[in-house]
Amino acid sequence: MTSPTLAGRNARRFKAPSVIPGFGLTFGYTLLYLGLVVLFPLATLIWRSSGLGFSGLWQIATEPRVAAALRTTFFISLAAAVVDLFFGLIVAWVLTRYHFPARRLLDAFVDLPFALPTAVAGISLAALYAPNGWFGAPLADVGVKIAFTRWGILVALIFIGLPFVVRTVQPIISELEVELEEASATLGATRVQTVARVLLPPLVPALLTGFALAFARGVGEYGSVIFISGNIAYVSEIAPLLIIVKLEQYDYAGATGVATIMLAISFFALLLINLIQAWSRKRFGHV
Repeated sequence: MTSPTLAGRNARRFKAPSVIPGFGLTFGYTLLYLGLVVLFPLATLIWRSSGLGFSGLWQIATEPRVAAALRTTFFISLAAAVVDLFFGLIVAWVLTRYHFPARRLLDAFVDLPFALPTAVAGISLAALYAPNGWFGAPLADVGVKIAFTRWGILVALIFIGLPFVVRTVQPIISELEVELEEASATLGATRVQTVARVLLPPLVPALLTGFALAFARGVGEYGSVIFISGNIAYVSEIAPLLIIVKLEQYDYAGATGVATIMLAISFFALLLINLIQAWSRKRFGHV
């Protein structure tokens, strides 16, 4: 039997002290909102796919077309997130640490992928990287084709994922004190050592967060990809498009199965990223 003292301690742990009242109301609203908007639709998807059974899901996942679409979606999303991680850090550093003309204008341009409809982004990228486009024509002269290939998917996912890394890392960079770099240089560290041992460790949790957001956005992206990918089965077809195709063919079981497989893979991938992020926060701390 739980003692009143222990029960009181558990209650205090559950309800953190705050000067703002209304914990019960806001906590109930949070559970209701997450339940109706997030958990209930996902639970419905899992319930609908439960009729297929594990063997049915495995059969769908091992279909050559489905397997090719899943590989294209997840591997290219991962590659795009890695590219965004590197260049997003550079862009965030330049916009935060350096002062130059039109800096605020360039900073505003970073948010354009957030504001643009995905179809507009896809049409613009397809026009630029098509064999007769501004970027595509010079590349075609040297034998490189971007539009209507997997490279086009990569370009589109890099475009829509870059702001996640930049906006996640920027606040942390602005809080880093310049004196740390000066002290490192005074102690005889090279620039590479200063970056690796002084600047990067505090940025690791934010970088992982931006990486996870860019990866998740890339996995679920549809509008900007279908215009530049060519949508060729077994080559440049993404899993979200395959779900639409199955729905148009009235293959509701197949569409539900593909969606469930994507949900499971995304969940375990994000869980792994969050575990690494939690470890990095314990290792490097918060900034």
